[in-house]
Amino acid sequence: MSHAEIHRSHRVGWLRAAVLGANDGIVSTASLIIGVAAANTAHEGVLLAGVSGLVAGAMSMAAGEYVSVSSQSDTENADLELERESLEEDIEFEKDELAAIYEGRGVEPLLAQKVAEQLMAHDALGAHARDEIGISKSGNARPVQAAFSSAGTFSIGAALALVVAWVAPVNLLILLVAVFSLVFLALLGGIAARAGGASITAGAIRVTFWGALAMALTAGVGRIFGVVA
Repeated sequence: MSHAEIHRSHRVGWLRAAVLGANDGIVSTASLIIGVAAANTAHEGVLLAGVSGLVAGAMSMAAGEYVSVSSQSDTENADLELERESLEEDIEFEKDELAAIYEGRGVEPLLAQKVAEQLMAHDALGAHARDEIGISKSGNARPVQAAFSSAGTFSIGAALALVVAWVAPVNLLILLVAVFSLVFLALLGGIAARAGGASITAGAIRVTFWGALAMALTAGVGRIFGVVA
């Protein structure tokens, strides 16, 4: 029986940035709120710290993703330009190089040569980009997409923790922020794993573990160095 295969590798770019942003938004903002609250800070001060963390974090995530993915894009473009020059200077050598790659993957020499010739006749640079360098259209760097995905999901994650801190009673603020943030992280891990075709349970556990560790350490710092504000 024939069946449709649903691949998910084309989601890697934006999914990675989105998951990173949401995870960081929840963890960093919840940890900041818990740390400040553990230092006996007034409720208004806790909320102010949370809002500041949201704004600063979203901008930091956007800038960080844009710069880092732009660096990846620059490297890819430099490699493509180098390959383009090589194709112009000695296309026969490049054809043999591509055929050798296919031979290394198990294709018979004569067939490998024919495949290389046909692929290069269709799109020489594309063939070398994909099979020699490892750059594909579905996985190439997109700085703007990564920046918006990361900043947007960071803001959502941070807002969730901030809303809990806003509505929670002062005496239960740390507990409720921690509990709800861990629930949010578990949901995030499960959703991200589902979108990527991985184990939902494993995804939820690994995200929740590191989030709990971050909040515990931050609360400890707040207790140790806290003063009444």
